[in-house]
Amino acid sequence: MKLNMAEDDDYMSDVFINVQEDIRPGLPMLRQIREARRKEEKQQEANLKNRQKSLKEEEQERRDVGLKNALGCENKGFALLQKMGYKSGQALGKSGDGIVEPIPLNVKTGKSGLGHEALLKRKAEEKLESYRRKIHMKNQAEEKAAEQFRMRLKSKQDEMKLEGDLRRSQRACQQLDTQKASLSPVFSLNIQVPREAWYWLRLEETEEEEEEEKEQDEDEYTSEDLSVLEKLQILTSYLREEHLYCIWCGTAYEDKEDLSSNCPGPTSADHD
Repeated sequence: MKLNMAEDDDYMSDVFINVQEDIRPGLPMLRQIREARRKEEKQQEANLKNRQKSLKEEEQERRDVGLKNALGCENKGFALLQKMGYKSGQALGKSGDGIVEPIPLNVKTGKSGLGHEALLKRKAEEKLESYRRKIHMKNQAEEKAAEQFRMRLKSKQDEMKLEGDLRRSQRACQQLDTQKASLSPVFSLNIQVPREAWYWLRLEETEEEEEEEKEQDEDEYTSEDLSVLEKLQILTSYLREEHLYCIWCGTAYEDKEDLSSNCPGPTSADHD
């Protein structure tokens, strides 16, 4: 008895008292997390084992098992097919061009009536078609707006081009009229002022000149009713007839024959 007691470990000895614990930072927290996860996994496994399956789940499992098993001779329908010469895996039909697999089973699980799913499908298709129609109309409206913007921009650019051509024509007209007046005393009597007020570029006017302009007759104001294109056509015709000059060619020709043979035409389009 004494020998056995001597062999037993002394729990008050240094072997047990001086044991150093692992006190590294964060180690106790990691142990607690692992232990909590382990307990949670065990609880989930126990819940899965003890959970009672619903009626739908049980029906689905029995249905899957039944569909996986091939029909045997105990099935009356299969027995009748065998009597008529049918063999397992063979296609139906006298010529063997029918179906091989059974018609798939489509179980209706919802509470809606017959035809409700078709109604929902039709409504979804109508909604999709309406959405596509709206997108199409939106795209058409955007394309139309973009086309209108391009047309307005082109019209603005054309108008600016016409105004630039008119100013060049007015500048050329004033220069050519002045030159012709200096060379021909007879012509200078009639060229002190342009044939029409808008034939030349308008200079800065004083208050007195503005008052005099207001007193001019109505014939001089008819030019304001002309468009830029009409003014350009009239002025270019005047330059061609009076000075044998084409603003688009930038050339003063010697005579009318030289003008008609070397100038493409009286309009800007003829020179493009």
